[in-house]
Amino acid sequence: MKTINYTPEQTAQIISDYQNGVSVEIISHNLGKTVRSIVAKLSREKVYIAKEYKTKTGESVIKKDTHADAIGAILRLPENDIESLTKANKNALKVIFEALANSKPI
Repeated sequence: MKTINYTPEQTAQIISDYQNGVSVEIISHNLGKTVRSIVAKLSREKVYIAKEYKTKTGESVIKKDTHADAIGAILRLPENDIESLTKANKNALKVIFEALANSKPI
């Protein structure tokens, strides 16, 4: 038999609290659950909105994989070459991508 972590009432309360601006930390404390458990429940209920992280300069964070994939697409590289690009320095990938993106097509 499956253990029920949240009753329908708890689920409704969690969703209501979250949508009314109560922090995940406070919700977890009130229910005696972990923050990760609350986030997972809100995610399953399709109401959780992940925090958008910013760089020190205020820009949205772009992952190395995204830059490597874009460089690979521009240069028409095979998947294994793109995979090896992800091991490069993030700043270098950003500079290479920007240089390629601003150049004429190959």
